[in-house]
Amino acid sequence: MTENWIEVGGLEDIPQLGSRIVQTSQGDIAIFRNSADEVFALRNRCPHKGGPLSEGIVSGRRVTCPLHNWVMEMESGSAVAPDVGCTPVYPVKVEGDSLFLSLQPSNDC
Repeated sequence: MTENWIEVGGLEDIPQLGSRIVQTSQGDIAIFRNSADEVFALRNRCPHKGGPLSEGIVSGRRVTCPLHNWVMEMESGSAVAPDVGCTPVYPVKVEGDSLFLSLQPSNDC
């Protein structure tokens, strides 16, 4: 699998426990940063009713959708039980102070 990385800004552009939206031809992708400075990227659409995950609450490696409180694992894109569903996860990496995003999902949602 070949990934084409695009630079999308710097780590400091995303507040801890916050997110930033990157508009792509595949739709909006939300990039999250947790309190441990780990960075995750998900399609900015909850699988339940399409809520904007970027507006959700980040806790650990999870984000809670602001519409109906579905909790999504940011590492896998899977909903936390008892909810069922998933959202695409995109590889993201930090090099120095720069963030890079792959537009090739790493899961099959």
